[in-house]
Amino acid sequence: MLKNAAQHRRSLQDGREVYIEGTRVCDVTTHSSFTRSVTSACELYDFQCAPENVELMTYQPADSSARAHRMWQLPGGYEELKQRRASLAAWSSLHAGFFGRSPDHVASCISGMYMGREVFAQYDKRAAGALEDYYRYARDNDLYLTYVIINPQADRSKSASQQTDPFLTAGIVDRDERGLTIRGAKMLGTAAIMANEVFVTCIQPLQPGDERYAVSFAIPIATEGLKILSRRSYEAAARSTFDHPFSSRYDENDALLYFDDVHVPWERVFVAGDIAMCQKQFFATPAHVYQNYQAQVRLAVKLKFLAGIAHRIATLNAVIAFPQVRETLGQLAADAAMVEGLVHAMEARGQMAGEYFVPDRHTLYAAQVLTQQLYPRFVDAIRDLAGGGMIMLPSSIADFADPRLRALIEKTQQSPAADAQQRVKFYKLAWDLIGSEFGSRHTQYEMFYAGATFVTKGHSFRSYDWAGSTAMVDRALSRYSLEDSLADHLARTETVHADR
Repeated sequence: MLKNAAQHRRSLQDGREVYIEGTRVCDVTTHSSFTRSVTSACELYDFQCAPENVELMTYQPADSSARAHRMWQLPGGYEELKQRRASLAAWSSLHAGFFGRSPDHVASCISGMYMGREVFAQYDKRAAGALEDYYRYARDNDLYLTYVIINPQADRSKSASQQTDPFLTAGIVDRDERGLTIRGAKMLGTAAIMANEVFVTCIQPLQPGDERYAVSFAIPIATEGLKILSRRSYEAAARSTFDHPFSSRYDENDALLYFDDVHVPWERVFVAGDIAMCQKQFFATPAHVYQNYQAQVRLAVKLKFLAGIAHRIATLNAVIAFPQVRETLGQLAADAAMVEGLVHAMEARGQMAGEYFVPDRHTLYAAQVLTQQLYPRFVDAIRDLAGGGMIMLPSSIADFADPRLRALIEKTQQSPAADAQQRVKFYKLAWDLIGSEFGSRHTQYEMFYAGATFVTKGHSFRSYDWAGSTAMVDRALSRYSLEDSLADHLARTETVHADR
């Protein structure tokens, strides 16, 4: 059953154990650190329930009597994949791509795992059954899922089992006929405070001896013993929506999750103690491609929005006709179009994985490599266009409340394309996106959410058609030989001498 905003809000009032600034949060939906961002997340659910959006945002699963969000759709062909992408893009447009861990991201991961459930069946039929049941449960209950798939950094020269504390990283303490007991920490729980459940596993390569950390399971955020340690809230620091329009409403937050001897029933366990299967669940199934395809759809929306920010700066400053400004805007337009084009290419070059149609793997990895480099360039280009315009702004909305100050603002914040209030409003937005703590976090996020650059470039290296590439080189080399070239050289030399 599809949720609306009110239903999702109520689902978060479940006694979850969230901590921020030394205190436990009684209700994340009303706490000043989270309430407006939670409201923004809830608005996604009202959008999907609007009668005019039902066809765009939902589909009819073959094994259910109720419609479900397209984030759970398992396309059987190219056209269905495009339909699914349209719904993801529509949701992303509501937050301009600034909810990096919106509900459709981890839903895409679980859906991709379900597409490759035969891999789980080869590993453990019980685990495969648990995964199948969980996919349907999450889909039919319209769950907002997040995940924690990275270990705490600690001493990065050592594996998880070699750390000073063997339970720094979340791992298996015990197992019995009821399930697993998990102790330790995982990161980065982005959007954990506003999600219903969390998928817990490890995407980083594990070493022999790390078996206890090779787990994969999903549990409710409110599970007893699960503690959520939030980072600093950008929303709480935002004095008004006018001064901080995005950080006040779209701070999806990040958190460290600590499992204090948390019990996980077997019906929620997908991998238990198998290092190889931890990697296979992502890379031997469509999961990794499917989840990161969603991220590229979202990023295409985000870059289009940032290109609009850049264009508006040039318009406000009346420099839109300057050749060097048009050159910058032309580059941003080309880059934004390239990412959008790569998303379409992933679909057009997609292949069948069993009965399902999935985006092309290498095109996805190529997009990840390029966009990791691209996002900070976007930020730098916007900074160059704005100059001091984003810095020399009124201290806060309170300045407009004083008639004398307001008169000075209206005199000094001039633009040929907007009045003072419109100019200040826009530049407050631009600064929030790229210059504030919220904006800086997004630059860091887009550069590293898919892994360090050597990781994404490694994916690109492994998935590229090197056989076809080197075959072209071989064909070129096969068209001539030393002997033939030498004979030709001698013949030409004799001809030259004869001509003389």
